[in-house]
Amino acid sequence: MKQQSHKMIVTMDDHISHLEAFKSFFKQLDNEASTIEKLPRDKIEGYQLQAINAALAHVWERNAYYRARLEEAGFSKPEIATLDELASVPMLTKDAIRGDKEKILCVAPKDIGQVHLTSGTSGKPIYTAYSLADQYVYDLLPKYVELFQETEADVAAVALPYEFALPGLGFQRLFQFAFGTAVLSLGKGGYMAPVEKSLELMKEYGATVLATTPSYAALLAEESEKYGIRIGEDIPLKKIYLTGEGCSHTFRQRLEKWWGCEASFFYGSTECGVVAVECSQHKGYHVMEGHVKVEIVEPATGQKLPYGKTGEIVVTTLLREAMPMLRYRSGDIGYLQPSACSCGLTMDVLHLRGRMENIVSLGGEDYSPFMLEHFLMELPEVGMWYHLKPEQGGLRIEVEPFRTTLTDEQLAERVRKHMQDRLGVACVVDIRHDIPRTFGKATRILI
Repeated sequence: MKQQSHKMIVTMDDHISHLEAFKSFFKQLDNEASTIEKLPRDKIEGYQLQAINAALAHVWERNAYYRARLEEAGFSKPEIATLDELASVPMLTKDAIRGDKEKILCVAPKDIGQVHLTSGTSGKPIYTAYSLADQYVYDLLPKYVELFQETEADVAAVALPYEFALPGLGFQRLFQFAFGTAVLSLGKGGYMAPVEKSLELMKEYGATVLATTPSYAALLAEESEKYGIRIGEDIPLKKIYLTGEGCSHTFRQRLEKWWGCEASFFYGSTECGVVAVECSQHKGYHVMEGHVKVEIVEPATGQKLPYGKTGEIVVTTLLREAMPMLRYRSGDIGYLQPSACSCGLTMDVLHLRGRMENIVSLGGEDYSPFMLEHFLMELPEVGMWYHLKPEQGGLRIEVEPFRTTLTDEQLAERVRKHMQDRLGVACVVDIRHDIPRTFGKATRILI
């Protein structure tokens, strides 16, 4: 008789990790009907110090690259005494890990449950490995019941990339395993989910939540009119999470008016996962301090900056065993403030200003793409698809008309005068009726 082979059953019941100690911390919060969202700052920071030291000990024992960097920085043991000493931990750059799938891996390859990677549009991709426990145990320990109020009664449409990158599967896991919410896995205009089919599915199941990029939310709204689907009626959304690309508050407000519901910004990355989310006050992103510690540094020197000072966003993951990110330089620009939000959340507030490489200099002033977009979207006759092209001494702008009786010449002059008044530089405006739509990240600034 042929002997049957024994297959290993995947289980996490007996999983042992440096993160096991934090189960009791979050279990106690659950028992007290509390969350990290409203804890006093000293308790949040006490947890973060403990989590960072656990991460330092983990990488010290399990990763040669991290240990060598720490020793070079003068560490004789993997420990800091205060959160201020985190600044002595070497920062991790994209170039250091680009194209290397094992450089900061802290588990055996057989323990990897899933791999995500960045698009690699600026070079080789960055690989991010997760253990199954990362995804289905530790990532679900902190609760954010004030920021996320979805329940099993909701239907969430996830219109984000599912190929390689984290966003699609990340939001799907969040809705399914944290809230018990039904999920429509739409993706973004792929072979199995063209726009019309995605809209029809959202209508058929009465989607109440949409997670997507700002540009794709605009595209779906545009296309709904072509197919006779009434958003707000046929698709009764009550919340949109905007992620994957930035946009201005004015652009967001247009989406809210179009869809008839609240839209909140969600900031994260494939490398670090969730980082920060807006509350309903829309006055900045609350940092998800159960999952990450965020710092702001001066880009040129790496010096840590205080509250209120704008610099590069640096992220340390707190609940990651397979591939922790210690002081990861995101390339994004922003500043932190202590929370004084009327929502009552005590987690720090992050204000984003875009990516470092997208900052535009005009007339001796630096502008984030969000600020330029805000100025443009102040004109209701301008559509949501546009291009900005910095030129010698000025700015060329391509825009589409939006529900206006103005002629192209009248609209061009109105945009030219408005933007020139706002920026103080010469502007040339081209009216186009064919700006390409995209299923990827929208390209707004053309260099």
